[in-house]
Amino acid sequence: MSDFIKITEQPSPYRHLEKMPVTEILSNINKEDKTVPDAIERAIPQIEKLITAAVDKMLAGGRLFYIGAGTSGRLAIVDASECPPTYGVPPGLVIGIIAGGEKAMTQPVEFAEDSLTQGWEDLSAHHITDKDVVIGIAASGTTPYVIAALQKCRAHGIITGCITNNPGSPLTKEADYPVEVAVGPEFVTGSTRMKSGTSQKLVLNMVSTAIMIQLGRVEDNRMVNMLLSNTKLVDRGTKMLMERSGITDYEKAKALLLKHGSVKKAIESGEDRKV
Repeated sequence: MSDFIKITEQPSPYRHLEKMPVTEILSNINKEDKTVPDAIERAIPQIEKLITAAVDKMLAGGRLFYIGAGTSGRLAIVDASECPPTYGVPPGLVIGIIAGGEKAMTQPVEFAEDSLTQGWEDLSAHHITDKDVVIGIAASGTTPYVIAALQKCRAHGIITGCITNNPGSPLTKEADYPVEVAVGPEFVTGSTRMKSGTSQKLVLNMVSTAIMIQLGRVEDNRMVNMLLSNTKLVDRGTKMLMERSGITDYEKAKALLLKHGSVKKAIESGEDRKV
């Protein structure tokens, strides 16, 4: 696209950063960060359409895939990995894939994002089908690994979405449900781990949270299906069970919770009425 301009690569409006006092650096970064929620607000109609499509597929037994490279891929892994402990869903329901594999989570993998075949191969390793939904994430909207993966998905009848920070990007063209969050140039020119990355994290929060609520994994405003994976969460779950069931004895509530593994299962067992 000869007429495509990456706004994420445009020069920072701030000059001579090396001469700025630390307080000015921090104030200016904070000033830029404040613009991110407004950019996301403008994209809410797009986000809603993507979520609605994903929920329909997941209610019918499909899965949600995120795929990205670099910062985008790392954010994909983080969001996907937090769904099981937070909402008690199987680890394979929301899957994050990063170009370069597990090694790329902590260090760059040279040219991984440039592959036109690896993205689809990585998805295929999970036996992806047209029951699933794939969301490609790329600030630039030009990452070959992600674009080619979405192209293959569409060829196989798989619904696609994307999260990008450059409207009208090539990635957008390959998404049935594109989400474009135009955050503008970065404080450090081209450093898309900053505002672009922040916007992606916030959008992923919206996507996974809204989907899990729609799938019935939240009741009232509580994580009633959360995994009891540490002392803090056991304590939180015990207090939640006491509040919802009327049990006044902490140790009895805790024992019931641990027996059934979640607040929801403990309440559904009916044993709370016998305690």
